Amino acid sequence: MRDLQASPRKLFLRGFLLFALTASACIAGAPEGIRRQTDGDGDDPLINFDGGVPPIDAAPDIPNADPYAVIGADPTHGPFTGGQRVLLRGNGFAAATRVWFGEVEADASTMVPIDPTRLQIVAPKGSAGPVTLTVQKGDDESTRRSLPGGYAYDALYAAPSSGPVSGGTVIEIVGDGTSWGLGAIAKIGGKPCTTQTVNGPTSITCTVPKGTPGAKPVSVDAGDGQPIVVLDAYTYEDSTNGFKGGLSGDPIAGKLKVLVYNNFTGDPVPGAHVIVGSDLPSALVKQVDSTGVTLFDDASLSGPRTVTIAAKCHGPITFVDVPVDTVTVYLDPVLSPVCVADGDPPPVGGKPGAGGGIRGELVWTGSVEFKKSPWINVPAPAPGERQAAYVFHANQDPTATFQLPHPSTAILPDAPGEIGYAFQLGSGAGNRALYALAGVETTNTVPPKFTAYAMGMVQGVSVQPGQYADQIYIVMDRTLDQALTMDVEPPAPGPKGPDRVRATVSVMLGNDGYAILPSGVKTPLLPLAGPIPFVGLPALDGSLFGATYISTARAVTGPQASAPMSVVGRLLSTSTAQNLVVDGFVGVPTLNTPASGAAWDGRHLATTFGAGGSAIDLSVYDIASGGGLIRWTVVVPKGSHAVEIPDLSGFPFPEGGLPGGPVTIGVYGARVDKFSYGALRYRDIRPSGMSAYALDYFNVFL
Repeated sequence: MRDLQASPRKLFLRGFLLFALTASACIAGAPEGIRRQTDGDGDDPLINFDGGVPPIDAAPDIPNADPYAVIGADPTHGPFTGGQRVLLRGNGFAAATRVWFGEVEADASTMVPIDPTRLQIVAPKGSAGPVTLTVQKGDDESTRRSLPGGYAYDALYAAPSSGPVSGGTVIEIVGDGTSWGLGAIAKIGGKPCTTQTVNGPTSITCTVPKGTPGAKPVSVDAGDGQPIVVLDAYTYEDSTNGFKGGLSGDPIAGKLKVLVYNNFTGDPVPGAHVIVGSDLPSALVKQVDSTGVTLFDDASLSGPRTVTIAAKCHGPITFVDVPVDTVTVYLDPVLSPVCVADGDPPPVGGKPGAGGGIRGELVWTGSVEFKKSPWINVPAPAPGERQAAYVFHANQDPTATFQLPHPSTAILPDAPGEIGYAFQLGSGAGNRALYALAGVETTNTVPPKFTAYAMGMVQGVSVQPGQYADQIYIVMDRTLDQALTMDVEPPAPGPKGPDRVRATVSVMLGNDGYAILPSGVKTPLLPLAGPIPFVGLPALDGSLFGATYISTARAVTGPQASAPMSVVGRLLSTSTAQNLVVDGFVGVPTLNTPASGAAWDGRHLATTFGAGGSAIDLSVYDIASGGGLIRWTVVVPKGSHAVEIPDLSGFPFPEGGLPGGPVTIGVYGARVDKFSYGALRYRDIRPSGMSAYALDYFNVFL
């Protein structure tokens, strides 16, 4: 993997800043004007998004005239928030080497000396712009060497930094030392944001446009014609992160704009029906145009309104009591034969095939520098066992069950490597975090039983489409010897359940995801006999400094952990010294209208939630018919309620309504962190974005 570097503060339309990289002699690069994955992504010919300085690829044979040197970094740039893995090249590196990025000394516990010419370390926080890289052996100032402009802190970053190729992801572009005003224009891959709000001089909220797979530049022009550009700051990938669509804007005051897109392709859905009101005969009804947009301009629009969108061969969605003037929806296509056009199935997206790979080594530190060390924190195997290690991508679900990869992918003590044990794995493009587990597994059982004893982690691994990120070193310095005890206060079980608790503990690796551990799941029956212990967690220091334990508990029903259920998630802690109290469960829902097993008129819904549960911010109905082929989502900003929604029988299937017959209604009652209905995102109406929720299913017929 090689990153290309642009000026971190101002990238002029026709010029680039070249950094002088020296080590006894001056090493510099010239812009090549190459257009890679951004080809066809924009029509702005004045900005070369892939120009800049090629990265230094220093050979190990550094001139011997100076036994100490620093001649380059890979990557040459990173976010001003720090946390990026950086490989330094130079001479005279050792375990005692200290590294400064500008005036800030990097954390020595994140350093991995590979050989006298290479050293891996994590960049500390900094300020936008180029900084001098400085190295020194311990306190010996005679060994101090510097490389002016050897690393640059980007002037902006995007959060989240990836999303689906269909676009629609709502990101925040955060700047350092910027002065963005209302005239600022943000672009992703050369395309302006679909919608944009300037929150302040250092913050812009941007709805990402439709794109193509791969890493793209993010640029912001404050209006002076001198945009700030950061290459590879946003990655289009096969993602369902949910940071898209929803509600936004100012309070409704005579105007309402609705934007309708296909959830898989990002294309507009022309002709979609937009219904403003809860009763179809008296509602305002319009169709969206060829761009997927419609605008209501009516003096009667004042205060919250129920907004429903229904389109041919797409599942409808309803937002009850919308308080703001912009609604952006992404409708799911219906995978039904009646929706096949010209013999082709409807588009349903899929993986864009823009992945890459990661190669590196697992490193155990020992008494001899630059040499392999044995697995000192893993016990010797008994007969029928072997020592083995596995490398994992950070998981996006903290409640996931640990899955052991195929035994053939194990890293064994006889694996090749320079200072460690080589590994290789595929990866999607983007900024990645990895963790590794080493332990003992059985060789005489199917499936093998794996007991982990050691762990390591690395963040800030940048993977480019179709390329390998090389020389990634994971230090296996964490021992899984910590124990966390969870005191769970589950909700009262109802006649249908729940009857057990599924409790989980994982390690949150910053914003990059979660490390799922073999000992991270417990499922005791209700009522609980006492606290739930988790043994086999890592201490949060060394390479895991800054990480967090994240705990969840689900009151579920049956061995399949199904509904009715009540879930509490995202409880954060950094210590195992005290018991973790898990409470705040949401009461299990009861669907009052329609009654379970009865006929539904397609208009009225009423739900109550079990007594004693915590407050509810949001209710979501997942109404499935046609054997699950078509789903109507109804979003209500409250807990117990009775609401009316439009009768969609006037749009018979497949024109936008539901087909008659059996219907399953899933009811969620959710608590959402920092809840604001006027800023609702699709993520908030899904379990992955809910901090606590209860769920049950009910069968009716339409």
